[in-house]
Amino acid sequence: MFSGSIPALVTPFRDGSFDEAAFRKLVDWQIENGSSALVPCGTTGEASTLSNAEHHRVIEVCIEQAAGRVPVIAGCGSNDTRNAALHMNFAKKAGAAAGLCVAPYYNRPSQAGLMAHFSFLADHCDLPIVLYNVPSRTVTDIEDETVVALVKKYPERIVAIKDASGDLSRVADHRMGIGREFCQLSGNDELWLPHSAAGGRGAISVTANVAPALCTEFQAAIAANELKKARELNDRLFPLHYAMFSDASPAPAKYALSRVLDYIEPSVRLPIVEASEESRRAVDAALEFAGLT
Repeated sequence: MFSGSIPALVTPFRDGSFDEAAFRKLVDWQIENGSSALVPCGTTGEASTLSNAEHHRVIEVCIEQAAGRVPVIAGCGSNDTRNAALHMNFAKKAGAAAGLCVAPYYNRPSQAGLMAHFSFLADHCDLPIVLYNVPSRTVTDIEDETVVALVKKYPERIVAIKDASGDLSRVADHRMGIGREFCQLSGNDELWLPHSAAGGRGAISVTANVAPALCTEFQAAIAANELKKARELNDRLFPLHYAMFSDASPAPAKYALSRVLDYIEPSVRLPIVEASEESRRAVDAALEFAGLT
């Protein structure tokens, strides 16, 4: 259903508030540089610090500005199942193509709890769901057997997974359990190439915020089976992948964007603080290495 280079968009702030004008420009820039879909209100979008009203406005603006040029996968995750359903239903009405639903964080639900959570969402909204597994942040891991069971239970509802587990064997496990056509997207930029080789269709990427054209070119090389070119582009992007996490995310990404685009400020919301000097040096070096500054 989805493929390619898909940025997990930052949410620009100015004077502590959502900078709608900057976000609209960012959406246009991403589409003009080849991004195949957009993800507002994910981890990189600081969704956990947004009020529900802000969360919904960011989704709404993204869909309005994209204007059908690319699909929007709206971040709808929450550790409160009913609130996730609220986000899902809003995103559906706003025109999103799917909802990105992270495993509930902090609560540490069992696998039975995860089945119940995602089943509730599928039963209470017909917006397609992209599962988001990132156990390094949520603690809870959506295990392979649970993913397979959910997709088999809701084949028309649960259409893809963003896997940020770091375990490449899961691509084959999901293919064997669900089928080769199930859409798997990497959630780790540094694993984008091997994830694709194993059967992935692209990535929901932090780096693509800053380097959308390069990431699009990289994905095109993978899709065309141009391995030499893909490796060269991967090498060029690799320092940037790591620099994006040289401090608490998304502070490095926002700093990087402030270097590339004059309308994005490096502002983040507490408890995240702006990128440290060491992180900024890593970002500066990576941007130069990639030829972006």
